Amino acid sequence: MAKILIILGVLCILAGLVWLLLDQVGWSRFIGHLPGDLNWTRGNISFHFPVVTCIIISIVLTVILNLFFRR
Repeated sequence: MAKILIILGVLCILAGLVWLLLDQVGWSRFIGHLPGDLNWTRGNISFHFPVVTCIIISIVLTVILNLFFRR
């Protein structure tokens, strides 16, 4: 259990570093603002659900994990 928590922590740190790198390059403004992401605003209440962003992240993670954990 401890090894899994350490690995998850390292993965979170790596994801944060990648996010900072994307922010420096200017690509982070596209994540969460792709065509197909749902965004509703009524008065002072807003709702944002990044449908397409979630699908793309899921596909990328599936490909990467299949490359590493394929038997």
